[in-house]
Amino acid sequence: MSSAEASSSQTEFYLRKFHSLTGIMPIGFFLLEHFWTNSSALVSPGRFNQAAGDLESAPWLIFAEIFGIWLPILYHGFYGLYVWFRGQSNASQYVWVGSWMFVVQRYTGLIAFIFIGWHVYTERFLPHGNSTFAGVQQSLTHPLYFWIYVVGVTAASVHLGSGVWNFLCKWGVAATARSQRAAGYLGIGVALVFTIVGLAVAVSFRYDWHPFQFYRP
Repeated sequence: MSSAEASSSQTEFYLRKFHSLTGIMPIGFFLLEHFWTNSSALVSPGRFNQAAGDLESAPWLIFAEIFGIWLPILYHGFYGLYVWFRGQSNASQYVWVGSWMFVVQRYTGLIAFIFIGWHVYTERFLPHGNSTFAGVQQSLTHPLYFWIYVVGVTAASVHLGSGVWNFLCKWGVAATARSQRAAGYLGIGVALVFTIVGLAVAVSFRYDWHPFQFYRP
């Protein structure tokens, strides 16, 4: 292998490492915070409006979004597409799973990437950063919008879960077959929890459902 090939291989190695890292931090934290804030709808419309208003009025929000969310998401999404279109797969290096895990990860990633872009545009830019329970509810009353939301939230949750597994494997935390199996179960758990919470939030908005309205801080 020539020095140029070795340098290119090393560069790609670090790009892949950074790609898996951005899938967890900060994108994973973004989904966690997003689901946490939206879960306020399960308490009451007023609680959601308060939580959304507190977040949207935070100082330096736009800079945090640009450098902590949008740029990492763009890198993660476009580099993921680059790897996919090159037909690359490193499934053979993992003992516990086959190529199906990477098929799931790539297709859910594509759906989630499109969905997040659409969701940010419709819920962040169109209302000029003033999301309200009534506004989101009005959108989700449309069946197509609701099912797009359901599919997008599920894809993002499953992609995050598979990303947790992939991150632990790529960064050497799960190096043995046993640890890879444990990382896989952790990823499945993350995917299930996020999916359940995301779908509960969607139902809360669409049907004005507030199972935790008894809650008072």
